Amino acid sequence: KKVVISAPSKDAPMFVVGVNEKEYKPDIDIVSNASCTTNCLAPLAKVINDRFGIVEGLMTTVHAITATQKTVDGPSSKDWRGGRAASFNIIPSSTGAAKAVGKVLPALNGKLTGMAFRVPTVDVSVVDLTVRLEKPASYDQIKAAIKEESEGKLKGILGYVEEDLVSTDFQGDNRSSIFDAKAGIALNDNFVKLVSWYDNEWGYSSRVVDLIRHMYNTQ
Repeated sequence: KKVVISAPSKDAPMFVVGVNEKEYKPDIDIVSNASCTTNCLAPLAKVINDRFGIVEGLMTTVHAITATQKTVDGPSSKDWRGGRAASFNIIPSSTGAAKAVGKVLPALNGKLTGMAFRVPTVDVSVVDLTVRLEKPASYDQIKAAIKEESEGKLKGILGYVEEDLVSTDFQGDNRSSIFDAKAGIALNDNFVKLVSWYDNEWGYSSRVVDLIRHMYNTQ
């Protein structure tokens, strides 16, 4: 029997489809599919690091409500703010999603950290990744690299859009990470902010199925 944890894990090896699932071996019985946010961040970070190198970076996820939040103000075992009413607050929160990228992409271990803002929307979240690059690159060059990967090795995992879209436009999108070419900005050729959307429910669930299928086929 095999167990797939649909959440991050401190002990079980974490696999992100499109990033490191090929490292799975048949003798591993318990695995983690990481978090929805790690599944969004990791493919994007992989492309940027492979093409241009990441010196360091900070991630912010603007994250839809989840089932663990409160309908009205109440106690929270995790942190005080986490107990506040979800439906009419923007709630700063911790997340291990960025650090977890270092587990699935060892080259980025210790180079990324991040935080979350829980916002009163039901579904679809968005990652803001701000990084310092090793190799200088214009924003157009970065866009071109992401577009190329989204049509190649990472097709179906990493998306690329240039339309003026908003969060509800991504409901039901089964890709892990959809890069928003118009939303990002660059201060200079070494310091950029990249924006990528994800359906934190449907997209993530699609990757759980993909990981199960991959594990079955690797037997």
